[in-house]
Amino acid sequence: MTTEAELPPDAEIGPHDDEPHRNTSGLLNWLRAAVLGANDGIVSVAGLVMGVAGATTDRHTIFLAGTAGLASGALSMATGEYVSVSTQRDTERALLEKERRELEEDPEEELAELAGIYRNKGLSEEVARRVAEELTAHDALGAHAEAELGISPDNLTNPWQAATASMIAFTLGALLPLLTITLVGHSFRIWATVIAVVLALALTGFGSARFAEAEVRRAILRNIAGGVLAMAITYVIGHVVGNVTG
Repeated sequence: MTTEAELPPDAEIGPHDDEPHRNTSGLLNWLRAAVLGANDGIVSVAGLVMGVAGATTDRHTIFLAGTAGLASGALSMATGEYVSVSTQRDTERALLEKERRELEEDPEEELAELAGIYRNKGLSEEVARRVAEELTAHDALGAHAEAELGISPDNLTNPWQAATASMIAFTLGALLPLLTITLVGHSFRIWATVIAVVLALALTGFGSARFAEAEVRRAILRNIAGGVLAMAITYVIGHVVGNVTG
């Protein structure tokens, strides 16, 4: 009789042998939304207050514009994340329902399909069949959904979680340029804001690169370049418009 000891050391037995990985997917979704939200908050509000600062030196006007941008941006990010993740969740539910029907209508065909997946991963015919049978007996829908679709029925994406994380992160990110340009004196406020934004973008660039397993240095430089360009362009536009209309 075949035993688990006969499985290759690196064989992927199935979805239920990696519970810690499953349990962290929700946290990773939250962190992804938080990093992107913070980055958008920094860049969008920094560009906005720099544009207004290019047109006027009035502290109250800059703060008012930045606050309005922060509020509208945070709500927009939350709404966008909620709609996007809700759509993804609806798709996951539809796929799970389709898989549930297939298991009810043709369980043998589904079992053969699951065994084929593990056979293609390097297991022998006998071991693949044994693994498929045991996983199906334990949790048929979970086993097939995760192996075939990459979906965990017990851990679907959460739109409220993503929306909340994005809104909070956007607000925190936006507060940095808003408070810097408002509280620092007129003679140094522009450069202080640029420095603060560059440091913050380096941090969010590092975070996004780590989540995507991308090259950190390139991600940081790309993030900083985009933010500095946005601030420079909006400052020049604000300065030109301010002079024309003033």
